[in-house]
Amino acid sequence: MKLATLNDGTRDGQLAVVSRDLKHAHLADGIAPTLQAALDDWAFIAPQLNELYQQLNGGRGSRSFDFDPARCMAPLPRAFQWVDGSAYVNHVELVRKARKAEMPESFWEDPLMYQGGSDDFLGPQDDIVLAHEEWGIDFEAEVAVITGDVPMGSTPDQAHQQIRLLMLANDVSLRNLIPAELAKGFGFLQSKPATSFSPVAVTPDELGDAWLGGKVHLPLRSTWNGKLVGQPHAGVDMVFNFPQLIAHLCKSRNARAGTIVGSGTVSNKDAGRGYSCIAEKRCLEMVADGLASTPFMLFGDTIKIEMLDGAGKSVFGAIAQSVKQAEAKKLR
Repeated sequence: MKLATLNDGTRDGQLAVVSRDLKHAHLADGIAPTLQAALDDWAFIAPQLNELYQQLNGGRGSRSFDFDPARCMAPLPRAFQWVDGSAYVNHVELVRKARKAEMPESFWEDPLMYQGGSDDFLGPQDDIVLAHEEWGIDFEAEVAVITGDVPMGSTPDQAHQQIRLLMLANDVSLRNLIPAELAKGFGFLQSKPATSFSPVAVTPDELGDAWLGGKVHLPLRSTWNGKLVGQPHAGVDMVFNFPQLIAHLCKSRNARAGTIVGSGTVSNKDAGRGYSCIAEKRCLEMVADGLASTPFMLFGDTIKIEMLDGAGKSVFGAIAQSVKQAEAKKLR
């Protein structure tokens, strides 16, 4: 099934079921008020949501309406936990190669992961509002999963059973702030503003054969200022699958229902597939020419991130955002 959260003026929005073709929706108010409420009691709530989903797809939704992605918040507008891995090690290798830094062998055996801010996510069409272009504004096209309760010490097989939903993410990065933050030894903070997510989150069965081995086997398209700049295949060159990423997270802690785990920037070794973030393009330029020539995003730029199935139909709907300058605050 496909689920969305509609903006009703509250922090957590209103849960809605969305038709497979993303054309119609139906409020789930008689079943669960929010997606988090559904995740908290998934075994009981999910079958009821699925029944409504089947009715909606069959044209039997009694109170269905046209689905408008512009009304959507992130599927989980705020979450108990958001962590982002780096499952596509090719991306990390490129970045380090451009810096002439050695690639530790452990990176191929032990996932990189950081904990991001989860109290304020952006909806799929919300503007990316930032104060300065000089911060080095970059998009990062990713796939993410939402989990149920995953106990500490779970194996990848056990973690696999707790993957409830999948969605797309734009993990915005401020590249020029990253070096100074990492040099402090405490990781990302100001260099990682609010993350954006696709209009809908889908259950794994919606992907059919494209969900295999804990990976999504479909291309992920990034269109920057109207130009398709990347369509790497999400199932290729993913060194750590989602069950492995979740198990890594749960080595020393529980992950509670509503935890979001990102894949990291989707990246293929085949450079002909393009790129899912500008930093990767700049790294390739530095390796080839000794100088990065592609600029980061400017105010007014647009980014669209979308995944199409084998029939060319959108699976999650599109993240479609513009970069805007924050208004200067007057001193009182």
